[in-house]
Amino acid sequence: MIHPIVSELAKVYAGKLKCYKVNTDECPSIATRYGIRSIPTVMIFKDGEKKDAVIGAVPKSTLTTSIEKFL
Repeated sequence: MIHPIVSELAKVYAGKLKCYKVNTDECPSIATRYGIRSIPTVMIFKDGEKKDAVIGAVPKSTLTTSIEKFL
């Protein structure tokens, strides 16, 4: 549901950020490590440290605002 938005933002911010998709059913240890309890969850990392998380299907503008805070 949110994948097309994330793919679009990955193109817009190419060279400034990297986007990765994780299937928490296939990698439950990642879900446990980062406390992911709801899908979709978009997490923003900077220098390897989790900075923000956006939970649920949100508009593109919400994700853009979260990304912009850390660029």
